[in-house]
Amino acid sequence: MSDALAVDKRMLRRSFEQAAATYDAAAVLQNEVCRRMLARLDYIKLEPATILDAGSGTGNAVAGLLARYSRARVVALDLALAMARRARARRSWWRGLFERRGPRLAAVCGDLEQLPLAPACAGMVWSNLAIQWSNEPQRAFAEMHRVLVPGGLLLFSSFGPDTLKELRAAFQSVDRHTHVHRFTDMHDVGDLLVACGFADPVMDMEIVTLTYADVRELMRDLKAIGAHNMTRGRPSALAGKSLLAKVARNYEPARREGRLPATFEVIYGHAWKPAPRVGPTGRPVIDIKPRSG
Repeated sequence: MSDALAVDKRMLRRSFEQAAATYDAAAVLQNEVCRRMLARLDYIKLEPATILDAGSGTGNAVAGLLARYSRARVVALDLALAMARRARARRSWWRGLFERRGPRLAAVCGDLEQLPLAPACAGMVWSNLAIQWSNEPQRAFAEMHRVLVPGGLLLFSSFGPDTLKELRAAFQSVDRHTHVHRFTDMHDVGDLLVACGFADPVMDMEIVTLTYADVRELMRDLKAIGAHNMTRGRPSALAGKSLLAKVARNYEPARREGRLPATFEVIYGHAWKPAPRVGPTGRPVIDIKPRSG
């Protein structure tokens, strides 16, 4: 990824800190994708003792995960402390006091590319629409692989390259700055999973289109969930009225039935951390590659 397209992590954290209070009301797509991911668990046999919600936001998956896995503990991790605190608040204080095996929900502030967790501590890693904020998704997947137990499951969603294609096109002729984040192709994501040691990756994709009255409404929604432009190649100053007017004019040809569409390419994937191979004596098998030359 070029430096101009890389995400400014300090700005990313600050943006999601500021959006914590408005996130739930605006996260229509995030909540719907969460529901669809939970439904996919109907077809997977797994009883994890600990689930890592990697990039938990305000914890919209917490209730569904705790209800589905009645013996599991959920660790909600987010880059923004305010988001993690809101996720933790979903467990009422009295329930935490009287849970027999201790609190089933914990919150941690941390980065997907450097998880502050011990190796092999989670039976499942769940990540809903968070991996796209990693500058190095392979590093994020490698970290998820590290914290999974052998036989553990990674289940995730992310955004693909067609996400916000209308907005990207509307900005193209306005200036030379980057205004819309670049997203990784589904096939490349699958390759990254294999490169990180995951087995049996399953990938699929769907297009979801939201509609808006105008460009300002779209950009307000993006800001409310903390997802506005955070690339290092963004303009150094706030966009002026003339620039936004040009973007609005460029966007108009996409209008259909009185509304402006905003495309989101949603990628779903799951993969397993394979158990180590063992020989006839029960000892682990270690592959030794011959030295070249």
